[in-house]
Parts: sequence; C-alpha cells; structure tokens
Amino acid sequence: MAEKDRAPQDPVTRHPEPEFPQQDQPHPGWTGPMDPPPDHGEESYRGSGLLEGRKAVVTGGDSGIGRAVCLAFAREGADVLFTHLPPEEEDARETARLVEEAGRKAVAVTCDVREEEQCRRLIERSVAEFGEIHILVNNAAYQMSQPEGISAITTEQFDRVMRTNLYGMFWLSKMALPHIPKGGCIINSTSVQAYKPSPHLLDYAMTKGAIVTFTQGLAQMLARDGIRVNAVAPGPVWTPLIPATMPDTTEFGKQSPIGRPAQPVEMAPAYVFLASPQASYITAEIVNATGGTPLP
Repeated sequence: MAEKDRAPQDPVTRHPEPEFPQQDQPHPGWTGPMDPPPDHGEESYRGSGLLEGRKAVVTGGDSGIGRAVCLAFAREGADVLFTHLPPEEEDARETARLVEEAGRKAVAVTCDVREEEQCRRLIERSVAEFGEIHILVNNAAYQMSQPEGISAITTEQFDRVMRTNLYGMFWLSKMALPHIPKGGCIINSTSVQAYKPSPHLLDYAMTKGAIVTFTQGLAQMLARDGIRVNAVAPGPVWTPLIPATMPDTTEFGKQSPIGRPAQPVEMAPAYVFLASPQASYITAEIVNATGGTPLP
C-alpha cells in the first residue's frame, strides 16, 4: 500500500464537490455518461475476508450503492447474485466483471421487484445457485422528483414507488427467510429522507420511513431465530438515479454539512459491517451515513 493511501484524508475534499455539470438521463439512468464518474471502490476498496464463503443477494446491484456493495462483498469473500432491470444490462455486466475479478461467483438476474412472481423466481434462482442465502440486501428503489408538489404525483408514479420500494422488500424478505440460516441477515436501504423528507420527494420519503419501521419490527420478530435485520440510511449519493430523476444536478449534495454528495464506495463499508460477524449483537439498527446531517 502506498504511503499516501495510509495517510488520513479530508472527507470534504476526498471526492468531487459541487458544482457539477448539469446532466439529464432517462430513467433508470446509466453510469457511463455521469460527470464526474461515480466511485464504487474499483481502485480503493480492499477486503479482509470478513464475508468469506457467504452467499449474498443484492437488489439493484448494477450501479450506484448496489454495485459498490456487490464489489465490497466480493472482495470480502462472498459470492453475489444481484438484480437489474432490462435497460441496465450494460451496467450489470460491469458489476459482474468486478465481482468475478475479485475471484467470486457473480450471477446477474433481470428482475422487476414490483412483480411478486419475479421476486419468487429470484429467490428460487438464488437457492438453486447458492443453496442458502446468508445475506439479503433490499436496495432496489425508485424515485421521481416532483417540484410542483403532491398534485403532480400521479397514481401511476405513486404505485411504482410503493411497489418498488416496499412491496419488493416485503416479498423478498418473506420468501428468502426459509433459506436464511441462523447467523444470516437482512439489510435494507432506507434514506435520510425517512427523517428529513424533501417535499419534492414526498412519495419516496414515505417509503423510506416505512422501511425504517419494517426493519425495526422484523428485527424483533427474528431476533431469537438468530437472523439480524438492519438498515443503512444514506444521505445524498452520486448515482445514476440522480441525473435520471432530479431536475437540477449542479449542486446535488451541497446541502450536506460535508458539502458534497457521497460516492457509492463510501456507503459500502456500512453494509459490509452489518453483514459481518462483527455486528453479531446489532439488530433493529439504522446506520446513518448522511455526511453530517443529524438524524434521530
């Protein structure tokens, strides 16, 4: 390891700070066109065997936080099956390449978690590939900014947000549980929006609040079964979802006390820790990774 890599780094200047170029993409967005390019830990994340031999399922693993989690899990010794939508095939291939480059098995599965039957087939595929599921990460999410307020949120949008962010998490957790042994875990992706909702993300923020409640309730239900349930609450993170759903990307993340958005690589260690044996006494917890925004 180079001497400069061991030296403390200023979190404010460690990654790009706004102002960013204005950029727009159709949903769901792709990694390639983003400026600056997101950092998933390709050059920086080093594993230490924390998840050796584990089998992980990660929804929304093609890009953003999901890709960073897949990469980190693989470098910690886990095989990874992850989901993506059909338009995200190119990003999914890159995630699979990173996992395989780490010497672990990668399985990319096209899955829309809004559909119960697709969730069922996903768990069946996971069991067929791995036998057991040691780690389930419910990370897939949908948002669409509506600056005009609640009147602009159509029933179609509301339904998509609810089904992606809540139904999929509920179905996959329920279906995976018979295949999660003692010592396994579920990790859900919530958000700073659960506690400090932005008006233009009203429907998205509601789902993130519900994820907190689901996490804490399910954790208590499963504690004596030896299965832990936790969540990570990111603040603003530079992922393809931002240019695909936000009207202004130039100052994205500037509102955080650190003054910039997180890069996906900065979220991954929280998921690794929660999945690892080091977190054996931690369940029903929400790990806040907000860049300094205080949360309850």
